Amino acid sequence: MQKPFTRTFSGSKKLVSYVSACAFLVLAIFLGIAIGAVQVPFKNIVTIIFQLHQNNEADLMANIVMNIRLPRVVLAGLVGASLAIAGAAFQGLLRNPLADPYTLGVSSGASVGAVVVLFFQISLPFAGLFTLPLISIAASFITIFLVLFFARTIEPSMKVETIILTGIIFSSFLGAVLSLMIALSGEELRQIIGWLLGSVSMRGWSYVRLILPFFVIGGFILMMNVRELNAMTFGEERAKHLGVNVERRKLAILLAGSLLTGAAVAVSGTIGFVGLVIPHFVRLLSGPDHKHLLPLSMLVGAGFLILADLVARTIIQPAELPIGVITALIGAPAFASILVKRRMERRG
Repeated sequence: MQKPFTRTFSGSKKLVSYVSACAFLVLAIFLGIAIGAVQVPFKNIVTIIFQLHQNNEADLMANIVMNIRLPRVVLAGLVGASLAIAGAAFQGLLRNPLADPYTLGVSSGASVGAVVVLFFQISLPFAGLFTLPLISIAASFITIFLVLFFARTIEPSMKVETIILTGIIFSSFLGAVLSLMIALSGEELRQIIGWLLGSVSMRGWSYVRLILPFFVIGGFILMMNVRELNAMTFGEERAKHLGVNVERRKLAILLAGSLLTGAAVAVSGTIGFVGLVIPHFVRLLSGPDHKHLLPLSMLVGAGFLILADLVARTIIQPAELPIGVITALIGAPAFASILVKRRMERRG
């Protein structure tokens, strides 16, 4: 009699987790669209999105919603979802709560690629607007390959600790490269600094179309590896005994996470703590099973970044704060409290 009750309770808990995450995301979307210099009532948002408006006043409001607020909200949601699922995958793969795209140097590599495009005004033939994300993603791939190469050189077994330490070294080095390019920049300085601080302002639907294919591909690859991620949380040796091709799966997960991070950095700049904090919070809702952790991280990460962007653009109106400042102010104390709680639980 006890086992069926346990299953029912577990299923109910998962259902509540998904409903809560979806409700949080929907509320964040509506708040992100409704609040601003011009307030848009919730009922008008539904009317406008489903094209039920018929008067001039509604047409003016529809322009605000469809061409300014909605693309910004969608872009923030895609960036937040990308960073959160990449962070959850990296933490599961490396079995370390500090693992995320920034710790491994992936975000720094993507940032260097994007800043190179801005600094030298590079435009690839036939790529057009896709030049920035393509070079940013390529730089993130190169960075993760270099991290893995040096980690393998230092220790052929490529232990988790070695990969993380190598990633931190590369992140520090690439941060120095970014500082050098900033010091050498002239007219591009304001654009580069503004981009590095992170923002989804004035991006429009074109940037949504830029990140969307990379988000779909990267998210699909990670979701196809949830069983392997679950196995690798028990250690690589245990995963091998369970039939997992550890080297191949590790490479696929790292590349997918790099793809997501590179695309997110390309369209929004550097936004920290999303991939670090959101997976920790979601584990409190769903537990460590990546089958649920990854999709819930996407939902919560999307909602979180939409709300962070809302705070960034309204807290000191008419000026805007960089969204990276808001995520750091919220994420750093949250992550510190999580670490303290984990330490106290271990001692208890």
